[in-house]
Amino acid sequence: MRIAVLNRDICKPKKCATGPLKPCIKHCPQCRTGIETITLEEDGYPHLHENLCAGAGMCVKKCPFHCFTIVNVPDELKEDRTHRYAPDGFSLFRMLTPKKGKVLGVIGQNGIGKSTALKILAGEIKMNLGKFEESGDELPTWDDIITYFRGSELQGFLENIKGQKQKVIYKPQNITEIPEKVSGKVGEILKKIDERGAFNWVTSALSLTKILDRDVSVLSGGELQRFAIAAAVLREGFCYLFDEPSSYLDVKERIKMAETIRELSHQDKTVVVVEHDLAILDYLSDYVSLLYGSSGAYGIISHPHGVRVGINTYLGGYIRDENMRFREEAIEFHTRPPSETIFSSGNVLFEYPDMVKTLGQFKLTVYGGEIHAGEVIGILGPNGIGKTTFINLIANEIAPDYGKVDIKQLKVALKPQYFMGEKDIKVETILRKIKASGEFAATYKRRILDNFDLSRLADQYLNELSGGELQRVKIADCLTTPADIYLIDEPSAFLDVEMRLRASMVIRRSIEEIKKSAFVVEHDIISQDFISDSLLVFEGSPGIKGLTTPPQDLRSGMNQFLKNMDITFRRDPSTGRPRVNKKGSKLDKYQKSINEYYYVPKKGEE
Repeated sequence: MRIAVLNRDICKPKKCATGPLKPCIKHCPQCRTGIETITLEEDGYPHLHENLCAGAGMCVKKCPFHCFTIVNVPDELKEDRTHRYAPDGFSLFRMLTPKKGKVLGVIGQNGIGKSTALKILAGEIKMNLGKFEESGDELPTWDDIITYFRGSELQGFLENIKGQKQKVIYKPQNITEIPEKVSGKVGEILKKIDERGAFNWVTSALSLTKILDRDVSVLSGGELQRFAIAAAVLREGFCYLFDEPSSYLDVKERIKMAETIRELSHQDKTVVVVEHDLAILDYLSDYVSLLYGSSGAYGIISHPHGVRVGINTYLGGYIRDENMRFREEAIEFHTRPPSETIFSSGNVLFEYPDMVKTLGQFKLTVYGGEIHAGEVIGILGPNGIGKTTFINLIANEIAPDYGKVDIKQLKVALKPQYFMGEKDIKVETILRKIKASGEFAATYKRRILDNFDLSRLADQYLNELSGGELQRVKIADCLTTPADIYLIDEPSAFLDVEMRLRASMVIRRSIEEIKKSAFVVEHDIISQDFISDSLLVFEGSPGIKGLTTPPQDLRSGMNQFLKNMDITFRRDPSTGRPRVNKKGSKLDKYQKSINEYYYVPKKGEE
């Protein structure tokens, strides 16, 4: 079965060739023989008639904005199409299957249909089973949809949605719009929507008690996220849907969030969570579904798997029960902390002194350290503890009250935590700058551009990009700026699982290859484990005082940080990925008893 898709979000007919002969129409072999496979609609956009498409792919090659996708999928999926946005739009195959009293975790890259599936479960989108009036089809009724899923666990769920017998509570992905739609004090709003008499428990569990008197309009990203989760949990429903609940949260807040959501399943609620932090998804899920396909073109929902097997399957890129490979290479992790070769080489690139910096009521104390060529130093700590302040001190963006950063002739490249997309700069401008740089080998630059898939974004302006697309552009721009020290603040923000691990791999390999150094601030433990040689751990009281350790090896740093968080990790025997132990479990108690919160050494490794 062939799927032919036109992505209208990136199609720009007014900036394309003038007149009816757009490049896609002009070069289509079918159109040139008189078969109107691509036609120009009244709104100026081309329309791709999938049933007439021969799959030559000339529209894909000739479109200047890369808005066409033509792919072949197994014929057996033809009967599994549950929703399509337009006759030449994105298709979703199969559907998530929530279970009462369980948490279903959902994994997949961006643009693959995760949010679409949640909106269907929330009742915001009614499935059309791939049928359209303009194609001469009779649109399915609710009874048709329920009959389609007859005999499955989804049948009862859809009957609830149809009859509105019980509510589905949906925490959306984009929380930045909340202040535009909601106004008032945090505590007053949460009390007003509390339908379950759980106000005290929820606000305590999500650490909201200190901000109950604040106005929603002044909340930070992490505070807005916790507010949105609390608002969902306080409402009464039979099913709760959470789209990316860990965004903007630090590690401790993520664990608290996961425990709060898991409590809903213990109360016999149905819960579905879309999450990109694999450690958190592993911690809170009872089973998982994988989404794979082609971003912006189609998504296929896998059959449910056990948590460990499902996540390992995703990392491996091959679904055995469907005989489907969706990634060429498996993703693997360190099975033990990195060797000491970097530190024993004696190749010190830079030393920074003890420093003190006061910002309002907040005071940061930094203990000095040294950075080695080829070393990636991860930075861990809760929100509001001074991590970004430290980055700005090293970059000489701000001056310390005590101590002096003397970078001498060293150059610094900074990828900040927060950034805006300039409206007058195209991605193409960034790409030209990268390609023209003579400081790096062509293979180095090509690896970065290919892994971040930036060429297809070339004709878009930076302010038109999504958060994840802009993040990829900014990381690539930073890594291809000639420098000795690279300062990268929260590179995984807005990225999906696949791109997070790919970005971590790119950063790590890039620093190793050019023999420079990097500081990386990151809340995702799996990404931090994947990328770092050593760690800087921040301690103290958020918003009041922060204290840094000197750089220490990965094992010691993780042990210190996780001990502060009261969390233990184990290693998956198949992939080596870190997994969070359930609190109070036998392994959790054992690791705490031997003071090994991150890495349990094998015999002879002590």
